[in-house]
Amino acid sequence: MPPRLTTIAGEWLRIGAVGFGGPPAHIALLRRLCVERRRWISDHEFSDGIAATNLLPGPASTQLAIYCAWRLRGTVGAIIGGLCFILPGLIAILALSVLLLADEPNRLVLGAAAGAGAAVAAVAVHAAAGLVPASWERAGTGRAARARWLVYLVAGAVAAAVLGAWVVVVLLAAGLTETLVRRAIRPDRATGVMPIALAMLTGGGLASLCWVAFKVGALSYGGGFVIVPLMQADAVDEYQWMTGSQFLYAVALGQITPGPVTHTVAVVGYAAAGIGGALLAAAVAFAPSFLFVTLGARRFDQLRGSTAVQAFLTGAGPAAVGAIGGSAIVLGLAITHLWQVGVLVAASVWILALRRGVVTALLGAAALGLIAATIGWPVT
Repeated sequence: MPPRLTTIAGEWLRIGAVGFGGPPAHIALLRRLCVERRRWISDHEFSDGIAATNLLPGPASTQLAIYCAWRLRGTVGAIIGGLCFILPGLIAILALSVLLLADEPNRLVLGAAAGAGAAVAAVAVHAAAGLVPASWERAGTGRAARARWLVYLVAGAVAAAVLGAWVVVVLLAAGLTETLVRRAIRPDRATGVMPIALAMLTGGGLASLCWVAFKVGALSYGGGFVIVPLMQADAVDEYQWMTGSQFLYAVALGQITPGPVTHTVAVVGYAAAGIGGALLAAAVAFAPSFLFVTLGARRFDQLRGSTAVQAFLTGAGPAAVGAIGGSAIVLGLAITHLWQVGVLVAASVWILALRRGVVTALLGAAALGLIAATIGWPVT
């Protein structure tokens, strides 16, 4: 018997509130609930859900949460489950945004944010490195295929470090190029994407905020850190909604709060237009996930078997990995104080050399930031 909607609301709200640690933690919590404890979904169905949502752009673990709720109670269940999964982290990050982006924020709060922000470049490198093996395997064993993989990887890294918001064009171009190379679709079917994207980029005000959020939710492949170059150039350089340091804080907040890293876009929205802007940005960023699942879940088997989709992801995947690695450069350059460099080095050793947890690294970095603020070192 399917669970009640109130049960779905309560369980998904709980997972959204305790889901620290990113997608691996979210997947483990959903599996424990739906497969092991309640036995609502078979292990095979759950694994199929993971595979299918990993083929979609946007936050995969959020889409998996929506998909599991859809399996239980259809579209209504998907909407309730998805919203309950998203809301705890969104509320937390909005509360922290109010503190950090106030006209005169508390010095200790700024210190903690500056410390955590200094560590996120190491987190980006860790995220990229973790995605390399699967992406390399997807490329195949042919020399030409692996040469293209390297080209896509470098293109994504350069785009993230240099082109900022235009990295989305590189991701699309890499995916479409690989698709055409593999003769999975006709060339004329790939036209029309770039003109639409370019037209949206020329907007201003709330239109620009919506475009930034849309890129985050509908055009980002490969993991949460792809959103960094998608947002940084617009939020900091183009529209000057926030400073480089504040953007660094936003990325750190997206890591240390529960729920998906995509919540970072709400901080950008808050900087651009207050609470209303934060809610608008979050709504635009998460809307594609709901649409992908509620409209397409019945076709997930076709999606997984589509040679066109597989070819596109074979190209877009390494470009996304490169973009995540390139985002580490963007994040590292946003560091403004010498003591933060020391925090970054310590975090790199903790995460990359000792292979310890990301959340503990960020909390430790925040603690070092508190110490820096207490002893009078600069934090703004």
